[in-house]
Amino acid sequence: MKYDIAIIGGGPAGYNAAEKAAVNGFKTILFEKEFIGGVCLNIGCIPSKTLLYSAKILDSAKTADKYGIIVEGNTTFDLEKIISRKNKTVKKLTAGVKMKLKANGVTIIEGEAILKGEEDENISISCGDEIYLSSNILLCTGSETIIPPIKGLSEISYWTSREALDVKELPKTLAIIGGGVIGMEFASFFNSMGVKVSVIEMLPEILGTMDKEMSAMLRTGYSKKGVEFHLDSKVTEVNSHQVIVEKGDKVTTIDAERILVSVGRKANIKNIGLENFNVELLKNGVKVNEFMQTSHPRIFASGDITGYSMLAHTAMREGEVAINHLSGLDDKMTYDSIPAVVYTNPEFAGVGATEEELKTNGTYYRLLKLPMTYSGRFMAENEAGNGLCKIIVDAGDHIIGCHMLGNPASELIVIAGMAIERKFTVEEFKKIVFPHPTVSEIIHEILNI
Repeated sequence: MKYDIAIIGGGPAGYNAAEKAAVNGFKTILFEKEFIGGVCLNIGCIPSKTLLYSAKILDSAKTADKYGIIVEGNTTFDLEKIISRKNKTVKKLTAGVKMKLKANGVTIIEGEAILKGEEDENISISCGDEIYLSSNILLCTGSETIIPPIKGLSEISYWTSREALDVKELPKTLAIIGGGVIGMEFASFFNSMGVKVSVIEMLPEILGTMDKEMSAMLRTGYSKKGVEFHLDSKVTEVNSHQVIVEKGDKVTTIDAERILVSVGRKANIKNIGLENFNVELLKNGVKVNEFMQTSHPRIFASGDITGYSMLAHTAMREGEVAINHLSGLDDKMTYDSIPAVVYTNPEFAGVGATEEELKTNGTYYRLLKLPMTYSGRFMAENEAGNGLCKIIVDAGDHIIGCHMLGNPASELIVIAGMAIERKFTVEEFKKIVFPHPTVSEIIHEILNI
């Protein structure tokens, strides 16, 4: 019952860190109170992308004639089969994670773990009726959906992303409260499924801190597909079939058979025993340093619990940094090249600095951009596509930001991320040879403007 490291939370940060710790020779125990794989693998990243891929295939089938392919009869879908395939994918991946952890010698305990106190240089953890001791702790408890205090919301049956992923029957109308990444991805899916979607966002533009020009382009594209947007708007009340929205002095009533709440997520910091160690908090999460250490030197935290970058790939890297530090390796967490992706159709991705933040900070930058149609491969595969790619460079001509709208942006953005991480200048990056024809060549084209 004595371990070198105890990890609380089996999401991307937790299960990847547990495997790495075990491989590096640490006696490792992993606690998970709900399901291995966490929100991402079970009710987030993977299931939502599985549904979105089905929607993408449906969109392609509906527009096949533009590519000379004739689809006989009405193009339709089997919702039950779409959901079933999603469940099968999740089940297969979670089973694989469990198998890998056990194969590397990680002890897995299913239950709610709570930090209790310190005993002879060990930290005690209670789970069920048992007490476990560990030299070090890594907190990876993740986050949960924020439910805003909207009048009438507690009196109706509304959806969060969790319920929306297991939809049994499509509503005719859907109101999505929140135009962030989660809201827009569900808007994309349900729009493809033929649902009349309305998106209500308090900010002047969708997608928060992402590039505003491309956010507006994506919104315009979905408006043409029938999605209705209410920006600069506040939901003041809901009932079982309506959403009441205020914008300035104007009040609008939106018909909604279903309401999906997606205004953000908050770190899970309650009921894990932080108060027993006086762990310092920062804003809405646990404060950590560049090694992912909390104010207690033997308690680390990674992933959404820090409240900083609530992305699965950020969580994985943070967990890796924590284990590397415990292993004596020289490794520090940086956030300059963390990519963000919106898996709509088309995809939207960004990494590094945005124009908006540079303008706000009064920082000099030079902007290079081209339509995605400058790529021959993009033209060949996107009959009606009009995406955009922009690269931002600093005074020393180093690449510091890249933003892309157009498929497959999610796969291409890492190229720019590597350039930012390695601090490449434009001239250095020009020497990279891209295969032809590929959509990725758009990056090379831009640098030669």
